[in-house]
Amino acid sequence: MKHLYVLLFLSFISVLSYSQYDTDSQHIFTLGEVVVKSNVNRNISNAVNADKIAVFAKNNIANTLDVLPGVNISAVGPRNESMVYVRGFDLRQVPLLIDGIPVYVPYDGYVDLARFTTFDLAEVNVSKGYTSVIYGPNALGGAINLITRKPAKPFEFDGASGWLSGGYRTNINIGSNLGKFYIQAGASKIQRDSFPLSDNFASTKTEEGGWRNNSYSSDEKFNIKVAYTPGKKSEYALSYIYQHGKKGNPVYAGHDTLNSQFKSPRYWQWPYWDKQSLYFISNTTIDTTQYIKTRLYYDKFKNLLNSYDDATYSTISRPYAFKSYYNDYTFGGIVEYGKRFATVDNITTTLQYKQDVHREHNEGEPVRKIADGTFTAGIENQLKLAQQLLLLTGFSYNNRSSIKAQGYNSATKEITEFPSNSNNAFNIQGGLVYNINPTNTLNFSVARKTRFATVKDRYSYRMGTAIPNPDLKAENAVNYDLTYSGFISTKLNIQASLFYSKINNTILSISNVAYDSTTNTSLSQLQNVGKSEYLGGEIAAEYQLIQSLKIGANYTFIKRNNLTNPSIYFTDVPRNKFFAYVQYGSLDNFYVQANTEYNSKRYSTSYGTVSDAFTLLNATAGAHIWKWFSVEAGINNITDKNYTLVEGYPELGRNYFANLIYRL
Repeated sequence: MKHLYVLLFLSFISVLSYSQYDTDSQHIFTLGEVVVKSNVNRNISNAVNADKIAVFAKNNIANTLDVLPGVNISAVGPRNESMVYVRGFDLRQVPLLIDGIPVYVPYDGYVDLARFTTFDLAEVNVSKGYTSVIYGPNALGGAINLITRKPAKPFEFDGASGWLSGGYRTNINIGSNLGKFYIQAGASKIQRDSFPLSDNFASTKTEEGGWRNNSYSSDEKFNIKVAYTPGKKSEYALSYIYQHGKKGNPVYAGHDTLNSQFKSPRYWQWPYWDKQSLYFISNTTIDTTQYIKTRLYYDKFKNLLNSYDDATYSTISRPYAFKSYYNDYTFGGIVEYGKRFATVDNITTTLQYKQDVHREHNEGEPVRKIADGTFTAGIENQLKLAQQLLLLTGFSYNNRSSIKAQGYNSATKEITEFPSNSNNAFNIQGGLVYNINPTNTLNFSVARKTRFATVKDRYSYRMGTAIPNPDLKAENAVNYDLTYSGFISTKLNIQASLFYSKINNTILSISNVAYDSTTNTSLSQLQNVGKSEYLGGEIAAEYQLIQSLKIGANYTFIKRNNLTNPSIYFTDVPRNKFFAYVQYGSLDNFYVQANTEYNSKRYSTSYGTVSDAFTLLNATAGAHIWKWFSVEAGINNITDKNYTLVEGYPELGRNYFANLIYRL
């Protein structure tokens, strides 16, 4: 870590810098796109570019995605993790990728989005509705792709350093494009000792208010990309990303007496949450009608969870206290081949394989290993039926097979072997794209998509309360989407969608499957018994009133119905969400921006505990002061609203930030 602090010191002393740059197509690492987009079809419903990330002062991926319609930010309170839902689907069903490389945690399919910072990104792209089979398996409800940046000039240098409530942030990016070769590198750190609660927060037995107890976090990140571009259509890039994080877990501070955390709070901390990714991406043009694209990757994830005896966080001796170690890795490859026939037909095929290896143990126990292999074969076709009408079709076959699965019997202190298992899943989809004119498009699609059960779904004993079910099958959903995208005038951009999803084979917990006479516990089991439906609509608009003044807004309505058992509530997604902003000026000179967000109430537990509705107001301003130097400052939650995303886990009250910024 010594090298990181040297970089941070240099960034602060010599060029206290800025994370903004001209977001034209030259700065987007197009090799990292799964479905290559032109500037025309990058729309306000599905993408957030680097300029927006900077103006809205979004430092992590969860907060960035929250500005999009159809996306709801949430949290896993008992684990202090940031989460998003895309049209009601969670991160197990909407995988996270970096430059098309899957990066979710092998054990449970989730990932903490707060650990992923935004300073090295050119764009965050969300696929909703018709999601290409090229994204790979488990894209039941879509996919999220973080596209990194690349340099456009012989020398580029930028970054930012500053203060935020409870901590600081700093980052640098440096790049050079010399024609056939380019290099992009960066380093960043966000440190927070704790975060402020609202003055309206009423103290509880576990939280007195003021600064939130055990809410510290630290995230350091290095990245480097080296690339060779022998021609306009061929490119080869090798990338490495290193992340080191640590965090506390604020204790439950709610009033739900049925919540197990009310009587038995968790005193948890993560001394490290580390991730490394090494990946190679290439695009080779065979001729004017054919290409081959490859992605090869190795991803490593390690973390340590300490469960302490009490709020002193000093001893680990009681029966519920432990040290839990994860040491996971994933490796895989993706090959994509594309062929164009005349000007009317484009075929894309893909072969993909990845192996996920999960290794865990508590201190004093032996290491057990669980490994899965996942194979995908897919084909996609774009056929021009008429001058303005395009037919999209896609099909993929997916197989998930266990390679090794070990369990641990704490009573006998022996490792046991689970029987091998395998599951096949098929995805099929079709869509029509009608180009009304060059700037207005109407899409309709139907897609049957699937999601494999995770390692945790199939093998977890859930601390002695459940029976594993290795033979769980894949969930499946049929998604319908009708979307309009275009310009009503040269100044008004609108996107609107209606969507409906019917989900079958949903994995649900079934109570009282068996009784453990030793512990006097009724045991549950996860089974494929659920049926549900998600329906709703979203609309987004941006209007350029004058050259220096822009307004924008989006609204999402979503209703999720539990068809199997209506008395069990779906959690974490509000029925209504509204976001709006106004921005004056430009990043190069002076700008001021204000935004507001409204979320209706949401359920935090399946038995009906509610997290109340809330409205937030935020503002940011920046100004160029001298040559390459600028400043920016902002206030989040201006009204100091006391609100939660999950009942019992209050979010930040009024908080501030200020940065000295630089751009060469």
